[in-house]
Amino acid sequence: MNWTEITDGDFHLIALSGDIDLQHSPKMRQLLHVKASQQVPVLLLDFTEVKYIDSSGLATLVEYYQKSRSYSGRIAMAGLSNRVRGVFDLVRLSEIFSIYPSIAEAKQSLSFPP
Repeated sequence: MNWTEITDGDFHLIALSGDIDLQHSPKMRQLLHVKASQQVPVLLLDFTEVKYIDSSGLATLVEYYQKSRSYSGRIAMAGLSNRVRGVFDLVRLSEIFSIYPSIAEAKQSLSFPP
């Protein structure tokens, strides 16, 4: 798993690529831990280049979600493939996370207060 970060004011975009699995989720956990300690107000994860996510990756996202709630942070995902979206739907995380078809739609929605 690799990533690139773009920051635009309070808006943070992390474009992920590769697999988010047991081998790579600790790197994502560390990355998200830093974002939580910085109390990033809005975090958008671009999943366009993510081919696979397992339960350890999902657990990492849930952990960040729980931490971000303490400071009213928001997290959203965009660009999920059908395979990755199916994993979110299967465990009903699509009911918790805001998931958008594209980065543009996510940015537009996230630019407004919740």
